[in-house]
Amino acid sequence: MKEFIIGIDAGTTGIRTFCFDNKGKVISMAYEEFKQIYPKPGWVEHNAEEIWTKTEKLITSAIRKGKLKPTNAVAIGITNQRETTVVFDRKTGKPIHNAIVWQCRRTSEFCTDLKKQGLESEFRNRTGLVLDAYFSGTKIHWILNHVKNAKEKAEEGNLFFGTIDTWLLYKLSNGKSHATDHTNASRTLIYNIVDKKWDSDLLKILGIPNSMLPEVHPSRFSFGKTQGVKGLPDGIPITSLVGDQQGALFGQLCTEPGEAKNTYGTGCFLLFNTGENFLISKNGLITTLACGPEGNTVYALEGSVFIGGAVVQWLRDNMKFFKKSADTQKIAQSLKKEDEVVFVPAFAGLGAPHWDMDARGAIYGLTRDTTPEQITRAALKSIALQSYDLVHAMEQDTNQPLKVLKVDGGATSNDYLMQYQADILGKKVIRPENIDTTVLGAAFLAGLEVKFYSSVNELKKLTKKYKEYSPKMKEEIRKQELSRWHSAVVKTKTT
Repeated sequence: MKEFIIGIDAGTTGIRTFCFDNKGKVISMAYEEFKQIYPKPGWVEHNAEEIWTKTEKLITSAIRKGKLKPTNAVAIGITNQRETTVVFDRKTGKPIHNAIVWQCRRTSEFCTDLKKQGLESEFRNRTGLVLDAYFSGTKIHWILNHVKNAKEKAEEGNLFFGTIDTWLLYKLSNGKSHATDHTNASRTLIYNIVDKKWDSDLLKILGIPNSMLPEVHPSRFSFGKTQGVKGLPDGIPITSLVGDQQGALFGQLCTEPGEAKNTYGTGCFLLFNTGENFLISKNGLITTLACGPEGNTVYALEGSVFIGGAVVQWLRDNMKFFKKSADTQKIAQSLKKEDEVVFVPAFAGLGAPHWDMDARGAIYGLTRDTTPEQITRAALKSIALQSYDLVHAMEQDTNQPLKVLKVDGGATSNDYLMQYQADILGKKVIRPENIDTTVLGAAFLAGLEVKFYSSVNELKKLTKKYKEYSPKMKEEIRKQELSRWHSAVVKTKTT
């Protein structure tokens, strides 16, 4: 029986588990969505116990689908939604509150207060991040100050914090490992990415005890071993943890300075590898940590769109415009005429390069004859238009025009969206054969650590197939589309 790597992709709306062979090919995959919890407008939570239960179940399911032996799993790699925050009891291992999701805006007012205190540059220069409710630090602060006895327990050293990678590692190792990697730590607003350590000054500002925090290691590292996991033998090494977008960057093998990718998932995330250069953006981007050629830690610029593919999910689940997300391609392609409908999906505020926490979604250009099909097409366009803004900001910061845009993620299977992305950028768009590069990056890192894969050069030889989209839109039309979009964004912004 063949050996394989287990890749766990703990996303925002569901869990995917994969089994990869020594050629980097998917042998099998299992997937389930989990519940999205909305206690108040703008608030988003997950049940961390549900995430773990489904992960454990899906590992067994993927192995069974691949007709593999659990004993032949050589390593586990985990990639995850990054800033989502879990606080759990050190003694019982039970969460003391639902996980607060990266999309959640409940700490927006607190972030505004910190800005008024003149602390934004302090956080920016140490963490590379802007003061925004997106990141973990203010979410931890909220839990400590709103859950009964949480502050006291934390000060007594009885609470642990983790992003979802830390939570899954803790559960897979039966509580033996409480750790994270540089990429996830760099998204917390309390990790100093210059010194590569938890920042005591920022922890003091947010009232977070150091005892809550996990150990931090490079993304490729021996983090622990399985113990007591249903369907798996004890002792399988867990050898990579990596934030989903940095996982995709590595999965696309953008390991050298000047290489970039854009991932289209629940949100959209553009990362540009800057190597050893710690660059502070002047155009609304953030600085983060990523993986170099052999999994070593490097810097990257990142632009984040909060609502990418999630706008399609909203039209499907809330508006009932269609039954399956895949239907949107035919819907958009069925329209023969252009219109002036513009959809700004600021359901959770606007991310980069605008950073307007209080903006909310809006649709412009509606007339009496506007159809669900037109709104659906405008929603797809909004994903590409938001990504255009990221690319434009990235080019301004680096003074390097992107020749091509490498893309990945579930929404890239939509040919209409990808062609429109190439059109609106005026650049070639390249989609790899395996669009799940987020988890592929985690598998590559895990495999390199246990020598299942020999080197990045070997991996590059294994990932040569791709589809290319070239721009076809007339320049006059492109300018009109961008003008309508930017006019709509200005109307939507509150600042």
